[in-house]
Amino acid sequence: MSGNVQLLNDTLAAARSEGRSALIAYLPAGFPSVDGGIEAVKAALDGGADVVEVGLPHSDPVLDGPVIQTADDIALKGGVRIADVMRTVREAHAATGKPILVMTYWNPIDRYGVERFTAELADAGGAGCILPDLPVQESAPWREHADKHGLATVFVVAPSSKDARLAEITAAGSGFVYAASLMGVTGTRESVGAQAEDLVRRTRATTDIPVCVGLGVSNAAQAAEVAGFADGVIVGSAFVKRMLDAPDETAGLEGVRALAADLAKGVRGKA
Repeated sequence: MSGNVQLLNDTLAAARSEGRSALIAYLPAGFPSVDGGIEAVKAALDGGADVVEVGLPHSDPVLDGPVIQTADDIALKGGVRIADVMRTVREAHAATGKPILVMTYWNPIDRYGVERFTAELADAGGAGCILPDLPVQESAPWREHADKHGLATVFVVAPSSKDARLAEITAAGSGFVYAASLMGVTGTRESVGAQAEDLVRRTRATTDIPVCVGLGVSNAAQAAEVAGFADGVIVGSAFVKRMLDAPDETAGLEGVRALAADLAKGVRGKA
């Protein structure tokens, strides 16, 4: 079975044809439970997200701030496994028809086996993977399997990336480019900052694939700001925080759905 990279490409193209940015949500698998995590992904998509990144919980998430680390710890203590991540992708995609990616560090894939991981992700209906710590120069084996199974390979660029490095990264990637809006870890911030706009401009000079901005966006006003210069707006910690702060799972799911609806207005310039 082939993965859904084309669905991802079509979804991003459709948003662009509507004159807006795509809304991309991030939620970790297995949080607050495997079933609860699946419902959270569905709630984000039902609320208005165009795409979801399902996080594969990791014991040492170097890119992730305290909010996502807390959720990852809960998922890991609950015994989440890669099979649960695949189930999350499968059930969320089957329920919504929308593109679902996995965001993961490289070590779990390396241990699991690249061929096995890509084959299972494609079979689950996944659209691709975001790999924040896989160096491009070491990525050929992954990309070979991902291409074979119809999966996007999304790399992360940062404000510190030099122009030549940006060109190297974007030439190897597919689906979209994840532009980290600032140096540091994930988390909500008061301002997304001018660094992000400059990074998008420099990245776009090297590629035609969409450039989506993450790290720091937490409300509709910030989403509208980023939507003014990026092809997609990525929101993670704010969704996770809605689940963490809720008195119960039902309230958390409503919070996720409501935030997605609010952010969906933001990316449409209606904040």
